[in-house]
Amino acid sequence: MFYQKMKKIGFLLLMVPVFYSLNTASAQEVIGDVWSVEKANDWYAQHDWISGANFNPSTSINQIEMWQDFSFDPETIDRELGWAEDIGFNTMRVYLHYLVWARSPEGLKNRMEQFLEIADSHGIKIMFVLFDDVWGNDPNLGEQPDPIPGVHNSAWVESPGHDQRLDEALYPVLKAYTQDLISHFDGDDRVLMWDLYNEPGNGKNPPASSLPLLKNVTQWARDVNPTQPLTIGMWIWNDSFDELNEFSAANSDIITFHDYNPIDQTKEVVERLQSEHNRPMICTEYMARTNGSKFQTHFPYFAEQNIGAINWGLVSGKTQTIYSWDSPRGYGEGFYQRWREEVREVYPWEDHLKASEPDVWFHDIFRRDGSAFDTTEIELIKRINEEN
Repeated sequence: MFYQKMKKIGFLLLMVPVFYSLNTASAQEVIGDVWSVEKANDWYAQHDWISGANFNPSTSINQIEMWQDFSFDPETIDRELGWAEDIGFNTMRVYLHYLVWARSPEGLKNRMEQFLEIADSHGIKIMFVLFDDVWGNDPNLGEQPDPIPGVHNSAWVESPGHDQRLDEALYPVLKAYTQDLISHFDGDDRVLMWDLYNEPGNGKNPPASSLPLLKNVTQWARDVNPTQPLTIGMWIWNDSFDELNEFSAANSDIITFHDYNPIDQTKEVVERLQSEHNRPMICTEYMARTNGSKFQTHFPYFAEQNIGAINWGLVSGKTQTIYSWDSPRGYGEGFYQRWREEVREVYPWEDHLKASEPDVWFHDIFRRDGSAFDTTEIELIKRINEEN
């Protein structure tokens, strides 16, 4: 699928060294009152070291299924956040979707309140993500597709969507969504921060075509001026993304970034960001075992550097992110179409997942029964969290 190919391409591009300077805040457009470096560092110092995962309950295939009224699953959320608490995680990064809000603003906010109550009972704060350029480009409400066997994130959806992000007629709705949620939870210390836009430009030609929406989202959020910090994560390092990265860095109170590289390349990115911004940093996506991004290499390093560490994936489930970006493995050309037309009922996703678990998971920590993929990882995570 196109968006999966783009994620793979994205990883290959991440392997390219960082040659350009990100220290462009003086020249780059700055919208609203971005926190001073002093305020950002004071805020960060008031929190325990931030560690956690990107969270989607195992029973949800995407953001829409997580948050719609008929598929919202507090029982699973409570159970799985309990496992996160057990290993010392204190933060979850959680994606929202504007369509769920558009259907029922009060309904979504009520479910967010319930979710925050559950998270708080486990000592976990939440970083909400408002917009996303990854991966399915035509999101819709209602029943979501079943997973395609063996395929990484086969039904994850963009917010607002590939074409919708360019539609200025939709901006009033997106503005209301942004400002309603940020205003409603302004001052709520269960919300750690607001991640305004995940991986802007991912899969877009040109990537900078997402910049108009990104700038508007930033303006809408700054107009609210919440007590929680705002951030826009940088995720890829090449000339096509210079403008997006420069804007993101200049307009983030706290610097956030994604990096799925082996540790030596991750250190290069960290050192560049540290030297050029002197702001607190959180890696909001990392840990892809078969790419060389592992808990054993990255988690202690992030702790040593006082960089927040939020890996992709907590519990293996319908997103199937135990498989790599270039999955499926061994199904051949045309498999996707054959799956949809011929064999969807033959392989219920739960049975297929059990039968085809890869020897080395790409993402995720726990199975749906709470057992760990790797108990040595669990011991490491617990130890580092206890020490910090």
